[in-house]
Amino acid sequence: MIKSFTIDRLIAAVDRCPFSAHAGRIVANSESFHIDEPRSAKPLYTAEERRRRDESPWTLVQGILAPTQFAVFLLSLYLVLDYLATGDGYAWATGSIVAKTVVLYIIMITGAIWEKDVFGRYLFAPAFYWEDVFSMLVLALHTAYLVALFLNLLPPQGLMVLALAAYATYVINAGQFVLKLRAARLQQNAAAAAAPAHGASVAGAVK
Repeated sequence: MIKSFTIDRLIAAVDRCPFSAHAGRIVANSESFHIDEPRSAKPLYTAEERRRRDESPWTLVQGILAPTQFAVFLLSLYLVLDYLATGDGYAWATGSIVAKTVVLYIIMITGAIWEKDVFGRYLFAPAFYWEDVFSMLVLALHTAYLVALFLNLLPPQGLMVLALAAYATYVINAGQFVLKLRAARLQQNAAAAAAPAHGASVAGAVK
């Protein structure tokens, strides 16, 4: 069973950022009063789905590929912007975009397999329906770049602009997944914190 490296750990790292108010949590004064997502919201995972997620080897694969893709994206973004600013480094920028697109295809395919393992369907599981829908746009724009590149449909600057449009959708899509998984993590933490308190109140009532 693979439990040492799950999506929760990645989200836990993101959750340490100073922008918690923009991600569903409001902190006030020294008492650290905060408002989380509604606890009555439907959990992202059922207990069985969470078990399948933790046992699936594709969880580890996704945990490795997600930061890898982001690192490739950052390098490629720099190379693209540098080319647009200076006119130099077209080959490096193009190679980086192709590499980013290849990684995207890999993470989409393995992500679909992960979704099948956890939710029983390859895409558009209710828990990640809108994220998957937007992922199709991300994939379409990256694919459009490859088609335009290999068929010579656009000039170099046009190709770079298309790549930036694809990258913009990628950033939005990544944010969707991070916020969704963070909400799930907060729900899980709230449920875990409420369980002992509920047990204590029942014990007190018995006494």
